[in-house]
Amino acid sequence: MKTVQPIQSFDKIKLLADSRRMDILRLLMATPATLTHLARTLKQSPAWVRHHILALESADLVEVSETRKTGKVTEKFYRSKADALLLQEIVLPKSKKSSVIFSGSHDLAIEGIAEHLTKHINILSLPVGSLDGLVNLRLGLCQISGSHLLDESGEYNTPFVKHFFPDREVEIVTLAYRTQGLMLAGGNPKSIKKIADIARANIRFLNRNAGSGTRLWLDSELRRQNIPAEKINGYENQVKTHSEAANLISQNKADVSLGLQAAAHQHGLDFIPLFEERYDLVLPREQEQNLDPLLEYIQTADFRNLLNSLSGYNTTHSGEQVA
Repeated sequence: MKTVQPIQSFDKIKLLADSRRMDILRLLMATPATLTHLARTLKQSPAWVRHHILALESADLVEVSETRKTGKVTEKFYRSKADALLLQEIVLPKSKKSSVIFSGSHDLAIEGIAEHLTKHINILSLPVGSLDGLVNLRLGLCQISGSHLLDESGEYNTPFVKHFFPDREVEIVTLAYRTQGLMLAGGNPKSIKKIADIARANIRFLNRNAGSGTRLWLDSELRRQNIPAEKINGYENQVKTHSEAANLISQNKADVSLGLQAAAHQHGLDFIPLFEERYDLVLPREQEQNLDPLLEYIQTADFRNLLNSLSGYNTTHSGEQVA
């Protein structure tokens, strides 16, 4: 079976940013070729091709696979050293303060933390949902993740963390308990009262992205109540954050979405609470030093004041480490 080779060297990625070299490499992934063959395919001179082949060869991306001698003519067949490439590199700002990527479930408190700590640490947000946030953490595409995944056992996050990190020391710290529910247009003009109402024909629903904790909770609840997703007008329309969902409802582009009470409050929406969830921060032990400013801040009274300013946040267990 042919394989994919990850590339995490910025120099190699920079080399392949040249579309001409990328074209040559893709041809050599498909089949070995000589300079003459490549020149004919690309409608360029052999000397032009040779210049780029030497650059790819020096980066250890191509190699000579075969040398054929016909009379006085010797031909080299080049091939790519990989059947396919996965380009993967994080480019962070260069400054005196450290930069970290937060990836996972969108949270309003994290936005407040990033703003408060801006002089000490640069926290960059990559909202992808709880599940993909743990995947990114596993792949090294972020340094810390946020999660609110409810397992069928009734436990939040820890079963998923154990699954993704069976071989690594990972710390789980509770940020807060949050209230989620139905975010509705002010005055609730469509008289929505419960989850089942989002399947009504006159309701425009706005969904969250697949893999987010909110979406996973909704899908589980729809199955429990035997509500077919195809009956929900707008089920396929997805946004990545609670704030984006609340903003679209406030602009009358949707009637209802599942989201945070705090997001509904910020956008002047009505809100029907449905459940309280535990939202945790997940980080590998080796990232503790980089994340010290954040870990220390969530133990402070100032942080609890920040949470108390957000509707639907419970600070009782904030800062506690989950066993």
